[in-house]
Amino acid sequence: MKTKYFLYARKSTEDEERQVMSIEAQLAELTEYAKREGLEVIEQFVESKSAKKPGREIFNAMIEKIHSSKNPVGILAWHPDRLARNSVDGGQIIYLIDQGKIASLRFPTFWFEPTPQGLFMLQVAFGQSKYYSDNLSENVKRGIRQKLRRGEYPGKAPLGYVNNPKTRNIEPDPTKSKIVAKAFEEFAQGKHTLKSLGERLSFWGVVSKNGTPLAKATIQRMLTNPTYLGLIVHNGETYEGKFPAIVSRATFSAVQKMLKTRARPRKTRKGHNFPFVGLFRCGECGGMITAQWAKGKYRYYRCTKKFGKCTQGYLREDLLVAQLKERLKKVALCEDWAQKMLEKVDEWEKEQAQSSQSFAQNLEEKIKKTEQKLDRLVNAFLDGTIEKEIYLTKKDELIKTKTALLEKKGDFGRKGNNWIEPLREWIKDAHHAEKLALSQDFYEIKIFAEKVGTNRRMLNRKILFDFRPPYDLVPKYKEKCERSAAPAARSEQSNSLQKPKSQLWSGCQELNLGLTHPMRK
Repeated sequence: MKTKYFLYARKSTEDEERQVMSIEAQLAELTEYAKREGLEVIEQFVESKSAKKPGREIFNAMIEKIHSSKNPVGILAWHPDRLARNSVDGGQIIYLIDQGKIASLRFPTFWFEPTPQGLFMLQVAFGQSKYYSDNLSENVKRGIRQKLRRGEYPGKAPLGYVNNPKTRNIEPDPTKSKIVAKAFEEFAQGKHTLKSLGERLSFWGVVSKNGTPLAKATIQRMLTNPTYLGLIVHNGETYEGKFPAIVSRATFSAVQKMLKTRARPRKTRKGHNFPFVGLFRCGECGGMITAQWAKGKYRYYRCTKKFGKCTQGYLREDLLVAQLKERLKKVALCEDWAQKMLEKVDEWEKEQAQSSQSFAQNLEEKIKKTEQKLDRLVNAFLDGTIEKEIYLTKKDELIKTKTALLEKKGDFGRKGNNWIEPLREWIKDAHHAEKLALSQDFYEIKIFAEKVGTNRRMLNRKILFDFRPPYDLVPKYKEKCERSAAPAARSEQSNSLQKPKSQLWSGCQELNLGLTHPMRK
């Protein structure tokens, strides 16, 4: 009886965009070979899966048909490595030949006969296929280890970075890196949940492949990815990356703390759009100020009266906003003030940079000592004097210490020391207060009020709070400047507060000097 054949074609990857022609080329070549040799093909088996490990569904289905077939069959394939690259599948083929279930194996690129010598050569071919696969795996792993030692990222760049084929490393994307940094900052400030941050990223143009906002799991992975600190974590081991960090260590730590806090959120009912809830307490009984709708279109804020009887009344939201804006104007800096104060900060920064050489040298010494400890640790591990778990723990600590020192060195080179940058940010915040006084972004106003105000309360339909240091310095110096400018501005009394640029500048230098002391502390 003439032997009938099963045709088997396989490619290694399941990705439809890769090795597509491999299957087509195999089918075309094998079909032509079958016609040329007069082979009858009764069924085709096509598969896109690696043969390195057992468990291919279509291959196993073909083997089952061979087992259940009453007559011996043959297999037509391009090469023995298409059938098996592991010892289990290769052993099945040889065993079926020994049982007489497989009468013939035909390959256009390999000659086989069902003889002891032919079986030996087939085993050699399967062994070579397995060796190639194992050796390729080791070469890939060795290449990854070498990339990690050089500080090169071993895979596809995460969001915010791009792969550079020339340097074989990743580098910050000019646009998306800024978006990622902004997302970390806003999440650290408590402005977002995972879902709302995905919507915020969608607003900035960062979406999934199908155009929808990123899933919460994707956002979670992004916010916990140490790559943004310039670190590479591979198989539980931390490596120092030779690429710029996108997020500062302080911001990253704040995000992790926020994620931990929100890991078990309290169950709450669906909320209403009451932006100032949670901002104030009742000035009479100490209860929280809540809100409610009235007549379907007005929002009123009132005491919850949780602690018993309370005589405080309701305050309409528009009146609350007006009072809140008036309070924010007390700490607002106009454009001229902010600009001249920032110029003064730049001068201080330059002066400070001139006296920072010793500090920088101290940092360099600490970095060198850390590198020496790393070298000794690696040598001790290679010599077998310490266990792997201790090695990995200590290495992780030293790598983090080194990156923290390097980040501190970079921050010092950019900031001068730890009071210049907070002072600069304070001036920008105080200038931002002037814009908020004209804004209708109630949630942004609430966040700023929480930042600058303390002991916030509502009493007799009035909102009251004290300013936190150093914001409390602004009203003080504004009042002093206004008193000194009053004699010269009596004829323009109505405009004096709206035009402080020239009249109040005499106190601006005092405000600058007064701010440096709390900031230095």
